[in-house]
Amino acid sequence: MDRLIELQDEFWKSAVETLYMVTYALVLGGVLGLVLGVALYATRRGGVLPNRAVYAVVNLLINFFRPIPFVIFLAVMQPLTRFVVGTGIGITAGAFAIGIAASFAIGRIVEQHLVTVSPGTIEAARSMGAGPWRILLTVAIPEALGPLILGFTFIVVALIDMSAMAGMIGGGGLGAFAQTYGFRQFEPVVMWAAIVLIVVFVHLVQVLGTWLARKVMRR
Repeated sequence: MDRLIELQDEFWKSAVETLYMVTYALVLGGVLGLVLGVALYATRRGGVLPNRAVYAVVNLLINFFRPIPFVIFLAVMQPLTRFVVGTGIGITAGAFAIGIAASFAIGRIVEQHLVTVSPGTIEAARSMGAGPWRILLTVAIPEALGPLILGFTFIVVALIDMSAMAGMIGGGGLGAFAQTYGFRQFEPVVMWAAIVLIVVFVHLVQVLGTWLARKVMRR
């Protein structure tokens, strides 16, 4: 416990780094994933903008990168990370890699939830003269918003886990803190303090996501 008190400044700094990485990755991965998911939904057979070539390329892209283990993906992303961020290590580099990795999972989640929108609702919008983009933006996405929020909540929890993993290889955050000051120095109290805070973050995200989804679905 005394050691944890000595490290309290570093502990809270690591907590802020974790929140930074998760927020950065969520914005980056959320935007890219939403684009990928909407592209899959819109260009599939029977979609509002059917295009077999585009669907095949996007589908192949997601199926190729999504199964790659995150630790290996971090190494694969090093050249692109250095080009975009300017360095291959640190919290921003880790957050960038996390965001790119998450975008493929988010894309698939977005597609799956959009597909659940009733075809009758889409046809009704078409019959009223709505174009493809209007259907996507004012019908399909709003109709799937509740499940999408739950899907993004699941992703945020995964991002917290990934940020801890990135910390193990120089990404910073609570993962690096637990590894450096807890595991390597044989300080279980320090390590468990980081674990408990990660669990608290996950719990708060899950509660907030569930509340938002219920609020949206009850409109």
